[in-house]
Amino acid sequence: MVKIRGMTKVGNKLNEKKFAFSLAGTFGVIYILCAILIAIFPAGMVKAFGFLFHGIDISRIAEESLPFIDTILGLIEIIALSLIAGYLFAMIYNRIKG
Repeated sequence: MVKIRGMTKVGNKLNEKKFAFSLAGTFGVIYILCAILIAIFPAGMVKAFGFLFHGIDISRIAEESLPFIDTILGLIEIIALSLIAGYLFAMIYNRIKG
């Protein structure tokens, strides 16, 4: 353990909680930006997502408008999944790193 001006560093290990919250915050911001872009440019975003999915026509499954509550539930879901994924990633990384 090394002390650097009030901070404690434990080797090269990741802090699982900090990593998980960082990932969840990052994906939360991306989700909100995506929701805003979909609200402003619905047709353009459907086309852009089609490119991400290798040209699959997702316009058939895209909704005309997404209720606000569904957007909030999606945000909660992406944050929860990111917390779990971030914590697991850091935990597995630390175990592999030794």
